Amino acid sequence: MDTRSTILSDTTPDREVAAIRARGLVKRFGGLTAVDGIDLDVPRGMIFAILGPNGAGKTTLMRMLATLTRPDAGTATVMGHDILTAPAAVRGAIAMTGQFASLDEDLTGRENLVFLARLWGFGGRAAGRRADDLLAAFELTEARHRQVKDYSGGMRRRLDIAASLVVTPGVLFLDEPTTGLDPTARQRVWRMIRHLAQSGVTVLLTTQYLEEADQLARRIAVIDHGRKIAEGTSRELKAATGSGFLQVALADPGALDRAAALLEEHLAAPVQRSPEGARLSVMARTPEAASAALSALVAAGIALEDFAMGAPSLEDVFFALTGAAGPPPEEVA
Repeated sequence: MDTRSTILSDTTPDREVAAIRARGLVKRFGGLTAVDGIDLDVPRGMIFAILGPNGAGKTTLMRMLATLTRPDAGTATVMGHDILTAPAAVRGAIAMTGQFASLDEDLTGRENLVFLARLWGFGGRAAGRRADDLLAAFELTEARHRQVKDYSGGMRRRLDIAASLVVTPGVLFLDEPTTGLDPTARQRVWRMIRHLAQSGVTVLLTTQYLEEADQLARRIAVIDHGRKIAEGTSRELKAATGSGFLQVALADPGALDRAAALLEEHLAAPVQRSPEGARLSVMARTPEAASAALSALVAAGIALEDFAMGAPSLEDVFFALTGAAGPPPEEVA
């Protein structure tokens, strides 16, 4: 039997009630309005991503829904429980994993999970069985007797998410779940997140990786300056942004400023600069306009390494909506 198919067997979602429903949520810190009237509807069993620039209000919104921060206005329910009048019921129906692992590094992976299971009221043998099931599900069985301080970053992240599932939640809040992980470790965490949703757990995540939202989320909300400015599937957001994007790679990174200025002048659209290499992306409404812009670059003596015309990426969507470049990649230790 696949252990991963058994760890979530106590989840029995009621599809008639939304996992998360919010109306007009507001949170202020002094003179700053961090969240400004956000509405949200998240069906059960869905992976729902929240994107936005740093300081947009993503984490504050998540903390309100998790009853860690009280809203100044608005209402919300999580798994049918009101966050203001029934916060204890909300907390009993959710789990939350932040950006950094909350584990005891001097304990082994198994000892961490057994300890948490005992805190949740499991008996000794039942706690051990639960720990072993989770370790198997998250591909950590071979490392179960190693101290967490000897785990890699990816192993810690998987153990941290496993710790959130000792008691199966209705909603799992994931704040930057793969920050700092290498691509292989990130793929493993993605696989676990997909399995959770397939098993009926609703996942609400914020992420610094636009590809992560594109790959995982069935729906995406983009927020900026505390307001929700767009929502839809990845395909819908890309279609609303426009179909024609010119992507240019320069042979000389030193020509980046001149190239960006020329593209903006000829295409009358803001140019996005990629955080990786001398790459530019800009909306071009017609192939003829893109061709004219490329000719202007060549005439100015700017050598091109590559160029392409195609559909926008989610990073292009993010830039078009917020005017901010996508978040830079995290350094991997």
